[in-house]
Amino acid sequence: MNTSLANTARLTGAALRALLALTVLCGVLYPLAVTGLAQGLFPHQANGSELRSDGRPVGSSLLGQRYDLPLTKGQDTPAPDLRWFQPRPSGGLAENTLNTQYKLQVSGATNLAGDNPDLIKSIKETKATVLADNTVPGYTPKPSDVPADAVTSSASGLDPDISPAYATLQIHRVAARNHLPVSQVTHLVTTHTTPRTLGFLGEPRVNVLELNVALAEAVKAKG
Repeated sequence: MNTSLANTARLTGAALRALLALTVLCGVLYPLAVTGLAQGLFPHQANGSELRSDGRPVGSSLLGQRYDLPLTKGQDTPAPDLRWFQPRPSGGLAENTLNTQYKLQVSGATNLAGDNPDLIKSIKETKATVLADNTVPGYTPKPSDVPADAVTSSASGLDPDISPAYATLQIHRVAARNHLPVSQVTHLVTTHTTPRTLGFLGEPRVNVLELNVALAEAVKAKG
């Protein structure tokens, strides 16, 4: 009996020591080391790739967001604020039905087939809207100027980037709405166009949030 109790006590003590050691190692030292390395080597990425404007956070460069006007009486969905470059469409995706306080959008696609009548109708309507929104005095875009990403949502619904073609399509409208020279807005798009990764992976892209932050600074500088 004494031997059995001694063995139990010994094993319990060893287990408790192992628990304490692993708790300190895996629960304290390892997280501190990883956090310290991340903050030291990649602080921007470690903090969520946060972007700021006028000293306040305005979003993450990794997540797309809408640029809409406030809802008015009788509206079901807000109208886009055409002073800003617009992202890819996000309509038609699921909404969070549990956390209704924030109306969070669920990441995901519509999963509609290419020949789905609802998808075809949506694309046609969106294309007509894009053409109308971006028609300004002295500039009338052609239907062939509208790229695919201007009328379709991404697989995640949260794509932060648009194609250079879609950004270019919006230049004249953004310039007119903000009373900026077209050449200045064109330069903003050019400088915020990211080429293919390593020269061959993916496609050239424009981060909408980064571009709009730069646009806000240009408008502010204009006075």
